[in-house]
Amino acid sequence: MTEHALQPGDRAPAFSLPISGGGTVSSETLKGKPYLLYFYPKADTPGCTTQACSIQESLPSFDSEGLTIIGVSPDPVTKIDRFADKYALTFPLASDEDHSVAEAYGTWVEKSMYGRTYMGMERSSFLVDGDGVIRHIWRKVKPADHTALVAEAFQDMTSGA
Repeated sequence: MTEHALQPGDRAPAFSLPISGGGTVSSETLKGKPYLLYFYPKADTPGCTTQACSIQESLPSFDSEGLTIIGVSPDPVTKIDRFADKYALTFPLASDEDHSVAEAYGTWVEKSMYGRTYMGMERSSFLVDGDGVIRHIWRKVKPADHTALVAEAFQDMTSGA
C-alpha cells in the first residue's frame, strides 16, 4: 500500500458507516452535497475534543453554506455516542471499528509512541465536492487550526477559486 496515495482531484472512496445517534452515513446518501470527512484517533481525548468542539462552534456557518461534516474514528458507536452527548456535538460521528474506511483514505498508519510502534488513525481531513471529488486534503492536522483551514478551503471551493 502506498502511503497517502489519494490526491486532490481523485474520486473519494465510497463508504458507509454507523453514526452517533443511530443510523448510518454513506457516500451514496451524500451524493450531490459537499462534505468534510475528518478522521480523528480517539473520542474524548484532549486533541480530539478540541477539534470536535471547534467544529461544533463553527457548525452554523458550515450548515448555512451547505457543508456536511462527518467525524470518523475507530471507536465503537457506544463510545462516540457518549462523546457526542458529553460535548453536545450535533454533527455525525462515524464508527470505523475495522478501519476499512481509514485504510481506503490512507489514514490508518503506523505510529510510534514511547518507542512502541502500532497502527492507528492519523488525524486527517478530506474536503469532497458534490461530485464526489476530493478537493482538499489535510494530513497530520493540528486540532486548534483545523476549522479555520476548512472554512477557508471551502470558501475557495464554492467561489471557484
